[in-house]
Amino acid sequence: MATTQIGILAPLPRAANYVTLALAPGASPRDVLERVRALRVDEAVVVGLGAPLVGDRVDGLRAFPAYDSPAGAIPSTQAAVFVQGRGDDAGASLRAVRRVIAALGPGLVLDEDIAAYKHDIGRDLSGYEDGTENPKGDAAVTAAVGASGASFVAAQRWVHDLDKLEQFDARVRDELIGRNRETNEELDAPPARAHTKRSEQESFDPPAFMVRRSMPFGGVRQHGLYFVAYVATLDTFERMMQRMAGVDDGVVDGLFQFSRPVSGGYYWCPPVDGGHLDLRALR
Repeated sequence: MATTQIGILAPLPRAANYVTLALAPGASPRDVLERVRALRVDEAVVVGLGAPLVGDRVDGLRAFPAYDSPAGAIPSTQAAVFVQGRGDDAGASLRAVRRVIAALGPGLVLDEDIAAYKHDIGRDLSGYEDGTENPKGDAAVTAAVGASGASFVAAQRWVHDLDKLEQFDARVRDELIGRNRETNEELDAPPARAHTKRSEQESFDPPAFMVRRSMPFGGVRQHGLYFVAYVATLDTFERMMQRMAGVDDGVVDGLFQFSRPVSGGYYWCPPVDGGHLDLRALR
């Protein structure tokens, strides 16, 4: 019986590698999919397949849309395959993702390659706790997993300007997010642009619940958040992203005051049957 990939609903690992792979020129998607079908998947990896590889054969899957908005450009860097390596340390995570890349063989070329890590109790490098409003238990399953056990993932790399953030006084910083950085308590009356207001899952119709598994990345020169949201339908994330970018009403999420997305992709995460990805849903 097919089950959801373990890493989708599992707690954050201490270390992760996020890799996207593009189809090589002239490569056969059918040949790549045969190697995907033979791949062994366990708790150390999550694998997603993009439209460049599977086309329109998965209901609900499409390429990540690029668009201009009041917040600026929201880029699409849609790839063919998304892989997350998970581990207790950076070496274990890297070994896991290298195993997958080796098994997938020729026909794919490395696109994005990001090493990420858990910070403190699950904080962004801005110091604010990430994923506070994640659904739990059965609600998480409902938000992230479809009827077949499959999931979709929206992945974006956000680059922070932490020097700019720290130039704001504490009150302004907290109002950008809508929470107190030290206590994680939501502000009593956050402004309209506060991230908590723009991304309030219950305020959408229908509600936009998603399971976020984002992690910080980077070093001194460049750093930020590798944003990952698992959803039962990509419409959930898309409505959230459009509101954050001010597409709906011109009010831009406070996050854009110190951060910006530089990549974006949508992927279908098939369920697992007998340790292998179950691709029977491909039409």
